[in-house]
Amino acid sequence: MHTPHNEPERLRLLHDLQILDTPREPAFDRLTALAAELLDAPIALITLIDANRVWFKSAVGLDACQTGRDLSLCNHTVDSRRPLLIEDALADPRFAAPPLVSGAPHIRFYAGIPLMPDGRHVLGTLCVIDRRPRQLSASQLHLLETLAGQVEELLKLHHHRLLFDHESLRSQKRAARYEAIVRGAAAGIVRIDSQGHILEINDFALRLLGYQRDELLGSNVSRLMPMRWAVDHDQYLRNYHASGEAHIIGKGRRVEAQHRDGHAIPVHLAVSQVHYDDATQSCDFIGILSDLSEVQTANHLLERQQQLLGVLHRGLTDYQALMSGNRLWSFLKQALRELTRSDYALIGEVLTVDDQPALKIHAITDLSWDDASRQLMEQFKEGRMLLSNPNSLLGRVFADGQTVLRNDMQAHTPHSAFPPGHPALSNFLGVPILDQGEVIGMFAIANGAQPYSAELVEWLEPFISTCALLIKLYRQLNERDSFTEQLRQARDQAENASRAKSEFLSSMSHELRTPLNAILGFAQLLQNSQKYPLGERQQRQVEQIYKSGQHLLTLINEVLDLARIEAGQINLSIERIQLGDVLEDACTTLMPIARQYGIDLQLPQGLGSACWLQADYTRLKQVLINLITNAIKYNRAQGRVQLDCQRHDGCVRVVVRDTGIGIPADRLDQLFQPFNRLGAESGSIEGTGVGLALTRKLLELMDGRIGVRSEQGVGSEFWFELPHGEDATVGATEASRGRSETAPPALEEPEAPTLRVLYIEDNPANQRLLQELFEELDGFVLHCAHSAELGLELACSQPPQLILLDINLPGMDGYQAMQWLAGNPVTRAIPVIGLSASAMPDDLRKAAAAGFRAYLTKPLDIPRLLTLLDQFARTERA
Repeated sequence: MHTPHNEPERLRLLHDLQILDTPREPAFDRLTALAAELLDAPIALITLIDANRVWFKSAVGLDACQTGRDLSLCNHTVDSRRPLLIEDALADPRFAAPPLVSGAPHIRFYAGIPLMPDGRHVLGTLCVIDRRPRQLSASQLHLLETLAGQVEELLKLHHHRLLFDHESLRSQKRAARYEAIVRGAAAGIVRIDSQGHILEINDFALRLLGYQRDELLGSNVSRLMPMRWAVDHDQYLRNYHASGEAHIIGKGRRVEAQHRDGHAIPVHLAVSQVHYDDATQSCDFIGILSDLSEVQTANHLLERQQQLLGVLHRGLTDYQALMSGNRLWSFLKQALRELTRSDYALIGEVLTVDDQPALKIHAITDLSWDDASRQLMEQFKEGRMLLSNPNSLLGRVFADGQTVLRNDMQAHTPHSAFPPGHPALSNFLGVPILDQGEVIGMFAIANGAQPYSAELVEWLEPFISTCALLIKLYRQLNERDSFTEQLRQARDQAENASRAKSEFLSSMSHELRTPLNAILGFAQLLQNSQKYPLGERQQRQVEQIYKSGQHLLTLINEVLDLARIEAGQINLSIERIQLGDVLEDACTTLMPIARQYGIDLQLPQGLGSACWLQADYTRLKQVLINLITNAIKYNRAQGRVQLDCQRHDGCVRVVVRDTGIGIPADRLDQLFQPFNRLGAESGSIEGTGVGLALTRKLLELMDGRIGVRSEQGVGSEFWFELPHGEDATVGATEASRGRSETAPPALEEPEAPTLRVLYIEDNPANQRLLQELFEELDGFVLHCAHSAELGLELACSQPPQLILLDINLPGMDGYQAMQWLAGNPVTRAIPVIGLSASAMPDDLRKAAAAGFRAYLTKPLDIPRLLTLLDQFARTERA
């Protein structure tokens, strides 16, 4: 792993942030979720690059919390300090080898933006990951860079919060120092008699309170207190002398002293009582004052900073809820007023109208003074009126991108600039909201309690950046909502058309079946009449009527089946069934037709009893009847229809071969089109042209597929495939059980003890595989640990009889864990089987040298694992 030249300084900055291994925070999690959603990526991470690891501050789509630095693609941004885009990792020789590309999580696409809160050192990345190759547009890259900027702002705010905490701690220490100074007389000291008269006051207290000594000596000490305390002070002293119950004496507390000019001063007051050993038994009280003005200022600054952080946090994390309730802009406007202690505020978005900038106001404080102004204000609030004058006070901000600051509006603004009755404005601040140098919005405040300043604008910079991001998100969401509405309308139109088609077909089915009932019914009455038998010619005519009616009924049923499939109204019952049962059922139904046509219908040997598949029994029978019926009807005289079944690429393939007329090669692509009989409409063979189309759709619903091979004059072969109904793991387990059951039983053999197996594996899917396998095994119990550290702890506290150890683990890998197990007296005798996707000869030699009892490569050979377990069990129980 390459080490950058500035690595020590970079690591120092990272550790100074004190953010590594901290709990998840909603502010970071919402940004990763937003990045994943906006870029349609399954994985999004905020990473911090430590000395030997890459730690995830926030992760979407990935359960791990860190990875090795030498394995991580994020590490490549430390030197370059530029975005890293990998469209297809497998096609890039630089990245095709790392395990995270070749193995889980199978990274194919990567886009990472370096995080440089100080502008110089890369501390981590904001990255999105996909398991498929893809590209990133310029706008998407810009959006990702903007989100990365927000992550940098959050890191800065985190650092500021640490500084504020440090300042708070310093303030507490300062208060402690004040107390120490007070005890050493380096503080304000006021001595009073038992009646509250000032006997002595030091220079520190005089400077603090703004008095001369001769102004205070002999005066009541209540003179130095705010009125709310001064009126009760004398009575407090009398109560203390009478009862001895003290509220302040002997206790330090924070109070306010009153300066000579009347303003309050926050102080820490400690009062002690001094008894004199004389005949009078008199006493004095000494008050020690420490100035807490700086502490109060720091606390006020901290409160304002926390208030700003709270606004930004809610604006970023709750923006969707705020937008859905149309409360985002009013929330930001009110927060801006409170942050700056201003009476009026507005926030707006800059639009382009006729190639000129115009301001759309999203939120504004009500400035109306009459009915006309109230109507105008409503139009602004509803976005029905835009501001376009570039020469106005607001226009200089949204049109020219200037920051306008006026603390004396009366002196610098002409009276004609505002309409008559407009509320008076004492000061004004207008700030543009920029994105890549483009003015996309602005905010303005007026009538602040304190004069506005450039320092205030600088302090509001995080607020401005957040507004820029939210305006962009607002635009994107509006575009998405518009697109979603178009999709909804298209979907509604399609659903209405489908519903209308279904209703039409349903109606036509009813209307057609009603007369067919009569046609077929009377035809059968005529055919079977004993009282009025028909002549031979009439019998032929009635038979033709009945046959044609049946043909029309079949057509109606197949067309309705197609319509139901397209409307999603066919319910299937997928289950594990034996193919031989369905073949026998279908062929029994069709055997009379085959004999009528003189066709030899040949079933597979054993009727496919060895083939199990996943399908709907009724619909599979329908598929077989359609295919076999066609093979019979379009065959030659004394022809043959042969059925066959076989396992094929994890599926069951069923083949229907005939010796019929065949299908032209140039018409095979039309074979599965509804109502297309490939020119057989004019022939003597009846058909609807719907059966094959319906057959293909039914197979697709059952996760199957269909195909055909044909040669004119020789015959056709139709085949279809469906998922087989056997699980390899279950089959292997059942085979293992079969071997166990055929073994000769021991005489009065005691019940074998249960053997504990510990499986150390970080992949949940791999854990589930072995858990399901061990559930089928008798005499074993499996315990899983998701890390080497946890597995070693379990191996010591509850030693197993066997350990299955994955090699590629986060943190401590399998070889390190094996070394630890071999060196611990508690675990050194436990056999360990290694598991890894690495299967090169060097890997096998390395595993053998490390002391593994066996080494299995992934994907696991289940029979071999079962054999090893069986050998281990026999050895252990022997």
